Amino acid sequence: MASVEECRVALAKLVAQFDEIDEADRAKHVVERTLSCRIPDLDLIFYGRLHPGGLDPFSEAQPEGGRPADVKLTVASDDLVALVEGEMDLARALLGGRIKIDASFGDLLRLRRLL
Repeated sequence: MASVEECRVALAKLVAQFDEIDEADRAKHVVERTLSCRIPDLDLIFYGRLHPGGLDPFSEAQPEGGRPADVKLTVASDDLVALVEGEMDLARALLGGRIKIDASFGDLLRLRRLL
């Protein structure tokens, strides 16, 4: 099991990786969405915001309004670190049930183009 700090580092790296995506591609495929990343083995949820300008840093504080996130990820701490480090393939993780993404079909298609 990865630590809370290792998960924070992995999510920060994910934000940095997202910033490396071509700005024109982001503008074309990204609409503003709230994100949550639930890590059940740590009993923790991180929140973030995706928008055409990038991916905001994740926080443990729930956004104002308390409404559910538009895109919800559920992943074990070790798997989160492995995914961000490129040690685990996202498609295989999804098919194997190691990561769960709860989002609209349109959001899934948009995200697929960016990942």
